[in-house]
Amino acid sequence: MQLAFTEHLKERRKKAKMSREALAKKSTVPASTIKKFEVTELISFRQLLLLWQTLDDLTRLYDLTKAPTPIDQVLNNGLY
Repeated sequence: MQLAFTEHLKERRKKAKMSREALAKKSTVPASTIKKFEVTELISFRQLLLLWQTLDDLTRLYDLTKAPTPIDQVLNNGLY
């Protein structure tokens, strides 16, 4: 999951043609933290949200938090 978030935000940054420094200025997340995140996938939740808010719609991230289908129903329907 960390890799997916990292790749998504890195791709969004590049599509927006933003340098890490420009993203840092807009998001308030230090450029060194953005570099560390893109290399190691490590970042605080707060900083992840700041980057996501700057590069994407937080609604898309929020949708991931909605209660999933109960595991029994998933397994019974063969959706695993």
